[in-house]
Amino acid sequence: MNAESTAYQRGLRSGNRLWLVWIILPVILILAALVSLGVGRFHIQTAKVAGLLASHFVNLESFWSETDARVVELIRLPRIIMAVAAGAGLAMAGASLQGIFRNPLVGPQIIGVSSGASFGGVLAILLAESQILTISFSFAFGLGAMFIVYAMSRVGGRSPVLMLVLAGVVTSAFFSALVSMIKYVADPYDKLPAIVFWLMGSLATVTHQKVLISCLPVLAAGTVIYLMRFRINVLSLGDEEAEALGIRVELTRWAVLVCATMVTSALVAVCGVIGWVGLVVPHIARMLVGPDHRVLLPASALLGGIYLLVIDGLARALTPAEIPIGIITAVIGAPVFGVLLKKTQGKGWNGA
Repeated sequence: MNAESTAYQRGLRSGNRLWLVWIILPVILILAALVSLGVGRFHIQTAKVAGLLASHFVNLESFWSETDARVVELIRLPRIIMAVAAGAGLAMAGASLQGIFRNPLVGPQIIGVSSGASFGGVLAILLAESQILTISFSFAFGLGAMFIVYAMSRVGGRSPVLMLVLAGVVTSAFFSALVSMIKYVADPYDKLPAIVFWLMGSLATVTHQKVLISCLPVLAAGTVIYLMRFRINVLSLGDEEAEALGIRVELTRWAVLVCATMVTSALVAVCGVIGWVGLVVPHIARMLVGPDHRVLLPASALLGGIYLLVIDGLARALTPAEIPIGIITAVIGAPVFGVLLKKTQGKGWNGA
């Protein structure tokens, strides 16, 4: 009787999680996007935003101005799409990395991927301001940073969390030093301001073209990560269990690492460094829906999109001069990471 009751309770929890992921979170995301489209110096009522967007699909009598339409469609819409894509992509990358390394403290910011991608982007800006070159360089150096961290953290065929974090700190420091060197030699009247502003992370310069360039690799890599959700589940049990179940551990892990790096580097190339999203959001999603990546990955993506929409709204509304979004995510994410580190005490999943 107890076993039947336990199974029944698990079924209820599973149903509640699916309801949360596929109904509640998408509705919240849509509402947050509508509100965000009206937030800014030039405030637009949410009803006007909804009507303006709906007018592309149904015949509606215009109750908004031409200025409203231009602000929403040309300026804010690509920015909102980019915020959702960046939040979802970084959160999925973080959740997948935490799964394959079996630790909730792992994220693109912590293990050096963001720093490596930042150096690649800065180098591309110094050489030639080309979006394709920036994405290529960001991906190449982000993947290089991941390889360095993974190689440094291997002890006895495994990657303990302490070694992983320390290797990430060393790698981040190395690439940060290279970024500083680029800033030192850059033209102070042309290249340096562009580099400094880009490194702080911002969605202010996003256009429809940049959305297309960055969202294609994010969508492709994110789809691959989601298709590998079962394998990530198995890897989160441990290497020996995964091998016993027929999973090629190293190949699967590197496939996830490459996809997570592609997502991070594509977003860094367009938005700059937006840190801590891949650490904070998956942890919140895990508390809501549990560790099963079949549910955790979409939940992380939806929560990431909502989170970055809220942060972007704060960046535009808090002060007359827009605050770079990377500053706000760091102010929120760093204390949260400290709390998580204290809570887990470096024990990985067992201490979470």
